[in-house]
Amino acid sequence: MKNETPRLRSRRSRFAAATAVAAAALLALTACGGSTQTASTSSAAVAAGTSVPEIALNEAAIKMLPEAVKTSKVLRVGIPTNEQPTQYFLEGTQELTGVNPDIARLIGASLGLKVEIQVANFDSIIPGMAAGRYDMTVSSMTPTKERMKVLDFVDYMAMGNSIAVAKGNPTGIAKYQDLCGKKVGLLTGSYQLTVNIPEYNKDCVAAGKPEIVSNQYQDTRQAISALTSGRQDAVLADSPILDFAASKNPTLEIASAYDFTPVAAGVPIESGLKDPVAAALAEIIKSDAYKQVLAKYGLEASAITDARVNFAQ
Repeated sequence: MKNETPRLRSRRSRFAAATAVAAAALLALTACGGSTQTASTSSAAVAAGTSVPEIALNEAAIKMLPEAVKTSKVLRVGIPTNEQPTQYFLEGTQELTGVNPDIARLIGASLGLKVEIQVANFDSIIPGMAAGRYDMTVSSMTPTKERMKVLDFVDYMAMGNSIAVAKGNPTGIAKYQDLCGKKVGLLTGSYQLTVNIPEYNKDCVAAGKPEIVSNQYQDTRQAISALTSGRQDAVLADSPILDFAASKNPTLEIASAYDFTPVAAGVPIESGLKDPVAAALAEIIKSDAYKQVLAKYGLEASAITDARVNFAQ
């Protein structure tokens, strides 16, 4: 939108900046990082929607894999849930579907690896990677300079930022500048919470307005529930999530959508996975399988044409 400043790169799911020193500290925090479980893939779940289109093996990328991964033939991927359509459990199951799990599965298929999805709270993924529980994350994470101190990133799609409000927009929010003094629901550890809100608050103070009242939730669904029950004035999160919620919930509407930028798959530095994942994604984003996965979730407009490596937002 014209009234959004370019310096405010709105992205989510990317959380608290981790420095090299913080990475070591994260190892000590893994016991309190939230629950983790494995999302299995049964034949029934595949039929219901956790399968992905076939994609050719990328032999050149496979040759680049570190020996440990070649031996295990498993790619452990940390992904949160309750964020439809990006990642969510199929109703009545522990089978994870959504665009992020499917992109992870395409990467695994391209590399000839079995993808083992580990479901965890969003803010526990970086500590989990520091502790060696995950090989990769595909969780709509924005690549930033701070995160690049502990992770390598490869772009895989683009997402925007949206502000959801109650139907009829009783608080009159039309853009992020209108959030000053408002109660806003945000995902714990998200880019919106850790980067956007501090920047927005600077603008609020400069304009002589009260700062945003930030309230954190472990998933966006909880934030939306707080909005619809009148406990929040707005929710700030990734566009696909809030757009989907508004399409299903007649009590919601989108007040503003802006600043579409790439999100990236992250792998630990020194893991040896950056080059094979980059080679795999470079071919995946050219494939029909990639287009089909995005179309499955109504996200065709999120396609990218360049799987950039470590391109900071």
